[in-house]
Amino acid sequence: MKKILLPLIILFFTDALAFEKTTNFTFEKFEKAQQEGKTIVINAWNETCMTCAKQSKIFANALNDFKNVEFLFYEQTKYKEFANVLNIKFWTTIVVYKGQNEIDRKIGLVKKEDIYRLIRKGI
Repeated sequence: MKKILLPLIILFFTDALAFEKTTNFTFEKFEKAQQEGKTIVINAWNETCMTCAKQSKIFANALNDFKNVEFLFYEQTKYKEFANVLNIKFWTTIVVYKGQNEIDRKIGLVKKEDIYRLIRKGI
């Protein structure tokens, strides 16, 4: 039993943490993208959150699949000023803007098709 359980535990944790997300959000980047009328996707995450790790894997693909979208990520507990200005209260929140207009926001999405559908709302 131990021989089976240990590899499954290792696989689960390495799979969930496969894509390391960093904070690239700045107010300057956000405002510039808004002024240029770009589609902007903001994701609030936390380093210990498994749902965030699942989202990160999807965003790793989305960065390649949506070349004209500005993706901005920030760690929710470290950058509370971002959360306050954007009115984001929870990790796993994804907010889509088109220029200055907020198009939609969702919390806790973990399926690729759901996240991609949300991103496409801003395109």
